[in-house]
Amino acid sequence: MKHPICGYHRDEEGHWVAQLACGHNQHVRHDPPWMIRTWVTSRRGRDAMLGYLLDCKKCDEHAPPDERP
Repeated sequence: MKHPICGYHRDEEGHWVAQLACGHNQHVRHDPPWMIRTWVTSRRGRDAMLGYLLDCKKCDEHAPPDERP
Protein backbone atom coordinates (compact mmCIF):
# COMPACT_ATOMS: atom_id res chain seq x y z
CA MET A 1 0.00 0.00 0.00
CA LYS A 2 1.45 3.39 -0.97
CA HIS A 3 1.46 6.37 1.40
CA PRO A 4 3.01 9.85 1.10
CA ILE A 5 6.10 11.00 2.96
CA CYS A 6 5.04 13.64 5.47
CA GLY A 7 8.31 14.18 7.38
CA TYR A 8 11.72 12.81 8.33
CA HIS A 9 13.87 12.06 11.32
CA ARG A 10 17.21 10.35 11.93
CA ASP A 11 17.57 7.02 13.69
CA GLU A 12 20.09 6.30 16.45
CA GLU A 13 22.78 5.56 13.81
CA GLY A 14 22.16 8.80 11.92
CA HIS A 15 20.29 7.26 8.98
CA TRP A 16 17.33 9.17 7.53
CA VAL A 17 13.88 7.74 8.17
CA ALA A 18 10.80 8.85 6.24
CA GLN A 19 7.63 9.36 8.24
CA LEU A 20 4.63 8.20 6.24
CA ALA A 21 1.11 9.59 6.49
CA CYS A 22 -0.14 6.15 7.56
CA GLY A 23 1.84 6.43 10.82
CA HIS A 24 4.68 4.10 9.85
CA ASN A 25 8.37 4.92 9.41
CA GLN A 26 10.63 3.70 6.60
CA HIS A 27 14.40 4.07 6.19
CA VAL A 28 15.46 6.02 3.11
CA ARG A 29 19.21 5.40 3.03
CA HIS A 30 21.69 6.62 0.44
CA ASP A 31 24.14 3.71 0.54
CA PRO A 32 25.90 3.33 -2.83
CA PRO A 33 26.18 1.06 -4.72
CA TRP A 34 23.18 -0.77 -3.20
CA MET A 35 20.81 2.16 -2.67
CA ILE A 36 21.16 5.33 -4.72
CA ARG A 37 19.04 8.01 -3.09
CA THR A 38 21.07 11.18 -3.41
CA TRP A 39 17.97 13.21 -2.55
CA VAL A 40 18.26 12.20 1.13
CA THR A 41 21.66 13.86 1.47
CA SER A 42 20.33 17.44 1.38
CA ARG A 43 17.48 19.32 3.00
CA ARG A 44 16.34 20.55 -0.41
CA GLY A 45 16.26 16.98 -1.75
CA ARG A 46 14.27 15.67 1.23
CA ASP A 47 11.83 18.58 1.06
CA ALA A 48 11.29 17.92 -2.65
CA MET A 49 10.22 14.36 -1.85
CA LEU A 50 7.54 15.33 0.69
CA GLY A 51 4.30 13.88 -0.63
CA TYR A 52 6.11 11.19 -2.65
CA LEU A 53 4.39 7.81 -2.34
CA LEU A 54 6.36 4.96 -0.80
CA ASP A 55 5.18 1.37 -0.62
CA CYS A 56 4.46 0.60 3.06
CA LYS A 57 4.92 -3.08 3.80
CA LYS A 58 3.92 -2.48 7.43
CA CYS A 59 0.43 -1.46 6.27
CA ASP A 60 0.21 -4.65 4.22
CA GLU A 61 0.97 -6.55 7.45
CA HIS A 62 -1.56 -4.48 9.47
CA ALA A 63 1.21 -3.36 11.86
CA PRO A 64 0.41 -0.71 14.50
CA PRO A 65 1.80 2.82 13.96
CA ASP A 66 5.47 3.40 14.73
CA GLU A 67 6.78 5.70 17.45
CA ARG A 68 8.29 8.97 16.27
CA PRO A 69 10.78 11.25 17.95
